[in-house]
Amino acid sequence: MTNPFKKFRIEHLFFRSFAIIISIVIIVCAWASYNSSSKELLKTTFQYQQRLLDVLNNEITTRLTTIEQISLSTSRDQELVSFLSQKRDQFDHYVSKLNVERALANLTYSIPLIQGIDLYMDDPLKGDAKSYIQFKDRDELEQEEWMQLLVNNDFSWIGEHSIVSFQGEVPVLSFARKIVYNDNYLGMLVLHVKAEHIRTLLSGNSPDTNRAMIDKQGTTFLKIGQAPEHIELSTWFNEELGQSSYVRTASSSALGDALLVYSKQADSRWTFVEITPVKNITASSMNKMLQVIALVGAGALLVTLLMTHYISRQFTKPIKQLKHAMEVYSVGGNNVALPMDYRNEFGYLFAGYRRQNERIEALYESLQQRYEQQRKAEIEALQANINPHFLYNTLDQLNWMAIEAGQDEISRILELMGRMFRIGLSNGAAFIPIEDELKHIEAYLEIQQLRWGEGLEYEISVPASIRKLFIPKLTLQPFVENSIVHGFNAKSTGHISIRMQAEGERLVMLIEDDGHGLNAMPQYKPNRRTGGYGIRNVKERIAGYFGTEYNVSLSERKEGGTIVTITLPMLIKPPKE
Repeated sequence: MTNPFKKFRIEHLFFRSFAIIISIVIIVCAWASYNSSSKELLKTTFQYQQRLLDVLNNEITTRLTTIEQISLSTSRDQELVSFLSQKRDQFDHYVSKLNVERALANLTYSIPLIQGIDLYMDDPLKGDAKSYIQFKDRDELEQEEWMQLLVNNDFSWIGEHSIVSFQGEVPVLSFARKIVYNDNYLGMLVLHVKAEHIRTLLSGNSPDTNRAMIDKQGTTFLKIGQAPEHIELSTWFNEELGQSSYVRTASSSALGDALLVYSKQADSRWTFVEITPVKNITASSMNKMLQVIALVGAGALLVTLLMTHYISRQFTKPIKQLKHAMEVYSVGGNNVALPMDYRNEFGYLFAGYRRQNERIEALYESLQQRYEQQRKAEIEALQANINPHFLYNTLDQLNWMAIEAGQDEISRILELMGRMFRIGLSNGAAFIPIEDELKHIEAYLEIQQLRWGEGLEYEISVPASIRKLFIPKLTLQPFVENSIVHGFNAKSTGHISIRMQAEGERLVMLIEDDGHGLNAMPQYKPNRRTGGYGIRNVKERIAGYFGTEYNVSLSERKEGGTIVTITLPMLIKPPKE
């Protein structure tokens, strides 16, 4: 029978083995602990939540009742009633408004629970729109959605909404009361209570709880967490019973499997409801669960240790073999042979190690060859450093000899050759400014003019902005040389034009002559084996530097002759070599 650790993937063996064991342990522990503690937990949770809701009901009701009493006493304040009912001149009306505003502001300062106060009246004096005390026109009441609550009532609580203050938009709960004096409806007093303050009380320092306040009309006044609306809760309890109780909802209901506890006191207009998913309650039964886990886990741990010991031996054996092979490895030595029968990750690892050793052997041999080539190149480089200095001195001596002999033309040729030679070497740089490349080609053309006399003419048109760009050195010279040597062969006159222009991100160089055309060039004659090396060298260098996107093309001119088009990138500085 084949060893599975030589056939199957190790990660699958580990995952399946441990997953089965752990799953069995978890299922047994969860099943045993859930059945033994869920009922007791539900009962204990209800008793705790019931007492807490009763406390919260009493505390919040007391605070809201205080707001109602303040509203009542304020609405009967003689100065406020006088301000709303008596007609006065503008100044007295303004002074009275300030006194009322000061009195209402004192309420907001002395009672932190109050966020602000709105007073609806006839012909109010407008103030700061963000002030805590607002005087509003009674006509605006018709636009308020909560006004329908006061159609048949003198006062009412208004559910959570937002008002504008110095702090921005603030959520509030409001208590509205009509101001009536001698059966005359004078206005409306609205006290805004900070919703966050009541919400904090309702949460009871338990931010993850789901609670709701429901008023006598059956409207959800305030809720926290994921508490549903009253219309969903009403199917499970009746707040008119005037008592507190609990119920466990069915898992198929909209609430799911949850414990629903509600509190309703005889002297309170509010019903407090808390909904807790049963799974959250049972998740806390860790004490009894730990006892069951301890018993079942002890047996599972023993089995797990035995299996882990066996698995670890199978896992570490091939690793030790690989480690030993790596320790004794030497290039070209008698190395350890690794097993060939593994088909899983170890097989891939062994195969990769063998391929790596083969690459090391090949690389070592390549390094030896390169070392020999480098030594030869260093010797040749040392010899090449001597030759340019010797050639400079020789050309300079020949130039002075020509001057002394009165050979001005030869002196000029030697001077131009020295200039071409210096630009051609360029201290070993592969890229030079276009300006230097043009100096090189001008020196070459001047030498040819001295040989041709007046028969050779040339024209160079390159904008100053392009002359500062960089190109590979000796790019133009092979094409100009071909024009003179092959294009003007057996001719007494010739004209060469060199132009450069920018086209987007490309630099386009054009070299035109009026010679014999492409047929005169040796690289276009199949039976010729000479010539064309310079042009081929330029093409290969451009392809090597910039890829196939940039190139060299040659074509016939309609008027006769050849046109060379060289396309290069716009280089404002030489690339790193």
